[in-house]
This record gives sequence, structure tokens and C-alpha cells, in this order.
Amino acid sequence: MSSRDPSNEGKGGFEQDGFIILVVRSVGTAYYDCGQMRRTPAGNASVLRLVSAGSTVWLLVLAAAAGILTLAASSEKRESPDASPAFLVEVEGPIGPATDLFLERSMEKAEEANAPVVIIRMDTPGGLESSMRTLVRKILDSRVPVAVYVAPEGARATSAGTYILYSAHVAAMAPGTHVGAATPVQLGGGMAPGEDAGENEDEPAPDRGSAAERKMVSDAAAFIKGLAELRGRNAEWAERAVREGVSLTSREALEENVIDLLVSDVPSLLEEMDGMTVSVRGEERVLSIPSLEYRTIEPDWRTRLLSIITNPNVAYILMLLGIYGLILEFANPGALVPGVTGAICLLLGLFALQLLPINYAGLALIFLGVALMIAEAFAPSFGALGIGGVIAFIAGSIMLIDTDIPGFELYRPLIAAFAGISAVIFIFVMAMALKAWRRPVVSGRESLVGSLATAIEDFDREGRVSVFGESWQAKAATPVRKGQPVRITAVDNLVLTVEPESTTSEKGDAP
Repeated sequence: MSSRDPSNEGKGGFEQDGFIILVVRSVGTAYYDCGQMRRTPAGNASVLRLVSAGSTVWLLVLAAAAGILTLAASSEKRESPDASPAFLVEVEGPIGPATDLFLERSMEKAEEANAPVVIIRMDTPGGLESSMRTLVRKILDSRVPVAVYVAPEGARATSAGTYILYSAHVAAMAPGTHVGAATPVQLGGGMAPGEDAGENEDEPAPDRGSAAERKMVSDAAAFIKGLAELRGRNAEWAERAVREGVSLTSREALEENVIDLLVSDVPSLLEEMDGMTVSVRGEERVLSIPSLEYRTIEPDWRTRLLSIITNPNVAYILMLLGIYGLILEFANPGALVPGVTGAICLLLGLFALQLLPINYAGLALIFLGVALMIAEAFAPSFGALGIGGVIAFIAGSIMLIDTDIPGFELYRPLIAAFAGISAVIFIFVMAMALKAWRRPVVSGRESLVGSLATAIEDFDREGRVSVFGESWQAKAATPVRKGQPVRITAVDNLVLTVEPESTTSEKGDAP
């Protein structure tokens, strides 16, 4: 508990009060002297002006000194640790990497400012286990007392929020809120809250599921029981919240010794906490809150950016935009914009995914699906590669995020939209490839073979023919007459091999 030294306080007050009294007396004396000098004879006018000028200068010096002393005193008061306001941090939504970063920076600022307490006003449906455990460790290691306040009305602290509430030095809730349902959601086929509780409601339901699931539940139960014992709260209910998924309203939580305070707003919370004794890093400390003022900490741009890109749907979109951007750059080298944009999006997407609980088999299937669709574009297989790519893409997208935590799932419509876009692109490319394959050759050597030409002159072995308005050197095995149509059968450098059209027709008519 912060205290003030009476001796120092008295000395400082005496010095400041004495100086102020001196200023008042000096000002009064100056005015008195001026009044007396106004009654002197006119012969003493020069002396009057001299004394008046000296009194004015003395008055200005005293006023300036008083102003400097006042500013110094106010500055000292602002810099006093006792005058630092409490810090308020808003946590709303799922607990994730962005929440860890935000609270870590907020606690560092609170320690630098010697804040009396950090209040985490929380409304969360849960979050990632890794982020929750990191946040709990930061609260336990904090040099500044941390109060977790579930608010406003209608808010909740379920799943990971229950662990965070239990770890706080002061646990408080607003009316109309609730806490609990702390069963790990990764259990998949595990027991639903309250299911198979047995005949005796006071006994926890037996664990079911695989050995891995039982280990996960036991680990979570031991973790929250340890927090309850550390803070002197209801450990039995904490274990039930994990094993059975039970919940409590704010008033029930107060009665069950799950929380310490039930207050309606932050000023009421500050008033109730003033004078409470808490254990901070193993040392007993009495909370001393000088006023009901508090300072709200806003997230910086890094926290906001991390909060956006760690949304699984945003990370998914960034990754796919990056892949398609690089594909466009490789297909059209030198475009630059698709390549630069794609590289940035891909790096941001992969950075976000490494912070999220992803299934690497799903990620591999997504890359395989995209690769198969690209292969279909460059080596048409009449749908085999493309259809396989779309199927692999959809399966990988569904498997990508390996959790069912609210706020960290991929939207099925988003997966369907990207799969549909990819399928449309693949169908369009395949249709264009088929159309190009069926189109006759109109240029190059291949366009000459099979075409009709006209002999420009009579020749037996070699002569000239006209084809597509151009004159070519030609050779034939039989005599050719001027104006006779001939069919080109081969091209050897710049010499055409021809034969009379009648011979070609006869050969074509032969069985």
C-alpha cells in the first residue's frame, strides 16, 4: 500500500507556504510604499519614480518565481506514482495472437507508468489454448496487479476466458454476465456439457473418449485447479467447468467464490478494489487507488494489423491471392503488379497461418489442387487434372483450420466461392485449349501441307507454283502443265513437293 511520509509532506508544505506568504507580504509592502510615495512632495518625484520602478521589478520577479514553483509542484504531482491512473484494456472476441500482443504491450506501459492496477474488461467466447496459456503466464508474472472484469451486461467469459478470469489477482463480473463451459473444444467426439453426469450431481461425470482426450481434459482440469488454489477461489467448481462444461451467472459466481466482486461499472470496481490485499508474484500487496480515474489503452497499428490477418478467413484469402498473383506473373513475365502483390499477400497469409492451429495435410492439399489446375491449363488432359485439382482444393480448405473454436473457423461459403472461381477458370482454360486444338493451322509450314497450288509454267521435274498469292519453287514426280492445280504433299526448306490434283483425287478414290 502506498503511503506518504508526514515529515517530507510537512517540510514541502512549509517551504511552499512560506514562499507564498513572502510573496503576499512583498506585494502588500510594495503597494503600501507606492501609496506613501504618492504623498511625498513634488521635489521627490525622481525618487518616487526610482522606488516605483524597483517595486515593480521586485513584484515581477516574485510573481515569476511563484509561477515556476507552482509548475514544479504540479509536475512533481503528476510524476508521483500515487497519481498514476489505472489502465483499462478492452478484450472483445476470441482470444488469439493479437490479444497476446496487445495485452503484453499494455502491461509493459502499466509497469513503466507505475499504474496501481490493470483492468482487463473482457467479453470472449474463448480462444486458442496456446494464446490463453501465454496470457495467463503474463498475468501471473506481472508486477502490476491485474483485474479481469467481465462486462458489459450480457458479456461472457467462457472456455479460455474462464482460465483468464481465474488467473487474475482480482476477478469481477458485471450483472447479467456468465462464466464457465471450459471444456477443451478440440475433443471432437468428447462429452457435451452436462452429458452422462450420473445419478449423483455432486460427483463429476466419468471421463470418456480416447486416451489423448482424457489426458487433455485432465491437463486442463489440473491447470485451472492450480490457478484456483493460487488465488483462493473455488477449485471444485473450476474442475467441473472443465470436465462437465457447467456455467454460472455473475451472482452465482459470487456466491460460489468463483469471483471476488460483482460491480456494475469500472468506477465502482476501482472503488471496491481500493484497500484490497492481493498476492503479486508471491508478495502481499494492498491496492491503493488514489482516484476513480482510469486510462483506456488503445491497440496500436501492429496489433490491429495482426488482429486482421490472423482471422482464418483473411489469412485464407491472402494465401490464395498470393498464389494466383504469382501464377499470373509467371504466365505474363514483366507485368510486375501481379507478382509484387501476390508475393506480399502470400507472405502475409503464410505468416498468419503459422500463428494459427492449421492442419498441414489440408495446406498440402490446397497447394496440390492449385498445381493440378495449373497443369490442366498447360497440359490439357480433358478434365482429369482439373477435376482432381478442384476436389483436392475443396478437401484441403475444409481441413485447413484444425479447430472448432468460435471465431477461428473457415466459412463454408468462402470455400465454395473460391472453389467455384477456380473451377470456372479451369473450365474456361480447358474450353479455350479444345477450341485451339480443333482450329485448322493457318500459318507456318504445317499450313502449306495439303493445300492446293497452281502451276505457273510447264515443268517435268522442277518448276514454279503459286500458293496463297506467293510464288514457290516446286518439284514433282510427274509432268505438270501450266495452270494445272497441284496438291502440296511436303515442304523441304523452301522447295515444295507437289503432285497433280487429279492424281491425288484418284488416290483418294481408290479403295
